[in-house]
Order: sequence, then C-alpha cells, then structure tokens
Amino acid sequence: MGEPAGNSSVTTTLPLFPLQSVLLPGAQLPLHIFEPRYRQLTIDLVTGAVPDREFGVIALKTSLVREVETLEHVQSFGCAALLREAKRLPDGRFDVVTVGGRRFRLLDIDRTSAPYLVGSVEWIPDEPVTDGGAEAAERLAEVARAAHRRYCEAAWEREDWHVPPAETTVDELAYLLAVDCLLPLEDRQRLLEETHPLRRLRITGQLLTREAGFLAALRAVPAPLLDSLELTEKSSLN
Repeated sequence: MGEPAGNSSVTTTLPLFPLQSVLLPGAQLPLHIFEPRYRQLTIDLVTGAVPDREFGVIALKTSLVREVETLEHVQSFGCAALLREAKRLPDGRFDVVTVGGRRFRLLDIDRTSAPYLVGSVEWIPDEPVTDGGAEAAERLAEVARAAHRRYCEAAWEREDWHVPPAETTVDELAYLLAVDCLLPLEDRQRLLEETHPLRRLRITGQLLTREAGFLAALRAVPAPLLDSLELTEKSSLN
C-alpha cells in the first residue's frame, strides 16, 4: 500500500474516474460502470491497453459539476484504483471491484487523447517517520483504535467491521481505520492529502472520536420524548 520513498518527482499519465467520493489507500471500491466512456476504460484495463490495471479516482469539488473540464473542477489529490474483478453484464455494463493504491497529485487533464479523461500525475510518497517516533506512533495508534472501536460498535453489526491486524504499519493504519467509518468527503480528502503518518493517525483519532460522540448523542435521545412530540403535533391538528 505504501509508496516507495523518493518517487514524488516521477510524473506519469493515468486514466481518471471523477467521483463524488474519496478513495483511500487500501479501501475497496465497487463500481457499476454504465457510461460508454467508462465501459471503454474498463475494457482497456482488462485487455491491458491501460497498463497495470490501474486508473485514478479523483473527487469532484462540488456535486454541481456535471462534466470535468479543468483542474478547478476536481480535488488536487487523488488515489490510484487497482482493478481486482470485472464482470461484464449482458447489456455491456460492468460490475467491478477495485482497491485503493498509491496517492497522486493531479497536474493536468487531457480530454482529447482517449474517450475518457487522462491525467498527468505525480506520485506522492509519505514523509519518513524518524527513529524517535515509535513511542508517539504507539500512543496515537492506541487512541485511534479505541475511537474506531467505539464508532463501529455504535454504528455496525459486529460482522460488518474489522479490527486491523496488530502488525499493521503506521503508514497504513489511519486509512484502514477510516475505511469502516462514514466520514464526510472533506475529512476523507484531508486524510488522503496528509503525508506524515503520525499526523494522519492523530487526525484519524480525532475524527473518529468526534463521529463516535455524534453517534452516542443521537442514540441518547429518549424514545418517549419523540413519542410525546409526535402526539403533540397530531393533537394540534384537531
């Protein structure tokens, strides 16, 4: 999942798939492909016309954007998606499963060389964690894992979420914890753009603590109060 150190200056081209969502490294992303241009992208991925079965997922800045034409329409940072499965349906649509890979910065958009958008991108590696950061990483991981547990226990059935293995590296942990949680797009984009693993882990702990608090507050509203409000509204109609 992690990017090789020192490759931030490498520039390449990548097919782009703009979405109203943020893909994080290590996260699975199922997609239903129905637009003709993205059907062609899927065919190119499966046949090897696009190398490494890899394309870029980039988040739209606003849901009002109907057609991406300039860099201003999308976020600056995106995440490569690796095609894992592709099932072609009888009418030509596809159901695909992808997983998040390397992060990139989008430098330019080409709208003419292919039926789909192609981006000029540079890969974004993490900053290194110093030898003295091990103790801080352990503390931050403990806080973030505890917040993740509180959130998931309040939001999901037990079989619907997973505890990342103990051996998960510090650069991967924040992403794997965030995958189980319905964070707003802005928060997920913030995590994607953070290049220091310890800062990213601290932010994740803060975000999940906040979201777990929201869930606890919602569940704390007494049911009888809701019933009484409903009765009051009904009685006012008479």
